[in-house]
Amino acid sequence: MKIFNTLTRTKEEFKTVEEGKVRMYVCGPTVYNLIHIGNARPMVVFDTLRRYLEYKGYEVNYVSNFTDVDDKIIKKAIEEGVTADEISERYIAECKKDMEGLNVRPATLHPQATQEIPGMLEMIQTLIDKGFAYPVADGTVYFRVKKFDEYGKLSHKNLDDLQSGFRELKVSGEDQKEDPMDFVLWKPKKEGEPYWESPWCQGRPGWHIECSVMAKKYLGEEIDIHAGGEDLIFPHHENEIAQSECANGKLFSRYWMHNGFLNIDNKKMSKSLGNFFTVRDIAEKYDLQVLRFFMLSAHYRSPINFSAELMEAAKNGLARIVEGAGRLKDRVNAAAAETMTEEEKKLLETPAALVTKFEAAMDDDCNTADAVSAVFELVKFANTTVTEGSSKEFASAVWDTMNKLCDILGIITEKKEEILDKEIEELIAERQAARKAKNFARADEIRDELLSKGIILKDTREGVKWQRA
Repeated sequence: MKIFNTLTRTKEEFKTVEEGKVRMYVCGPTVYNLIHIGNARPMVVFDTLRRYLEYKGYEVNYVSNFTDVDDKIIKKAIEEGVTADEISERYIAECKKDMEGLNVRPATLHPQATQEIPGMLEMIQTLIDKGFAYPVADGTVYFRVKKFDEYGKLSHKNLDDLQSGFRELKVSGEDQKEDPMDFVLWKPKKEGEPYWESPWCQGRPGWHIECSVMAKKYLGEEIDIHAGGEDLIFPHHENEIAQSECANGKLFSRYWMHNGFLNIDNKKMSKSLGNFFTVRDIAEKYDLQVLRFFMLSAHYRSPINFSAELMEAAKNGLARIVEGAGRLKDRVNAAAAETMTEEEKKLLETPAALVTKFEAAMDDDCNTADAVSAVFELVKFANTTVTEGSSKEFASAVWDTMNKLCDILGIITEKKEEILDKEIEELIAERQAARKAKNFARADEIRDELLSKGIILKDTREGVKWQRA
């Protein structure tokens, strides 16, 4: 298995710190509102990677945080006249609902920044003691960027270029810094903000320190994979590396993985452009499985363009897989013979080859786009090869393979049971009676009426089936 490492900009063979175990940290959202579809992409991508690693036999400790102390959370709390805790707890709960809708499995642990303050104070003090950080008169603690010789190694940014850029970016407290590039580890409270006691002042942590502390506490000083969106490479992940490696004295993460941006109709998603969509917005038009499938249909490092046309294509592609799985399951249940024939044993070479193709794609830097292609080929094989006359053993073997691959991708093959309106059910029953009485004109009339109501009927050997148009 090979992974593209942002740190080295090359695909590297995947070797873990501890054999058979993966320590994986994925940056989670800041919980001040409903998550948007950009937030959803790393959730889906790295959930899929986790599923595949577990399929390969690894024991995966998967940690993904919630940032529950932040300027945006505080601003929202002030606007609503409630506490910051109320805002963060509300949106953590909403985020978990959206994750469930996307079939993103809960992490091994979802730590929250506000519950990890003691660890942050400890790491900040360690950095001060080692000379990598310094407090100033108002109680702010800064990290000395130039003290860490390898700063910029993840983002591949030149320190001199960074310095000239920072000179133009004046921020509050700039005059207290030893160097414009130094970043905040701890900052003093402002009126009406939540705060914690510290040796330097009553205040709260900077954003970057939380992930360094939580990764160390729950995964260890050296982890296998640190992942997140491409926008986190600089400064967030760059600063995490600086803090962690200076405090712990060892490599922080072996592999850094970053998913590409999600654009809307080839433009950056932005509230000002009116093209900003939450996951909940999409759920009003599509099953969230469609959104998951859409995101897996492109390589995770590539930018992905969201549009109505591409979502419709994803909807149709997912329907092909789900309907193929449904037909296959019907044939498992309807099989007359139990045991495979010699010819069927030979036919099983094709699903085995497609499993190999799927694994090769996933082993090549989690290439879900090619893995999805292998699933489509398996659906085509099942549709054309597993017939009403197939044995239960053969049909079941193909079904098990399809389920296994779809589960790695987080695709739910079972159709959700929908309850039809009584009027629709009565029309379907009347049509069945008309067909039985050979009143085909009335049967066709009812079929057209149902179609106008968005219900498509299919007559199969197993009986009449329906689906929404």
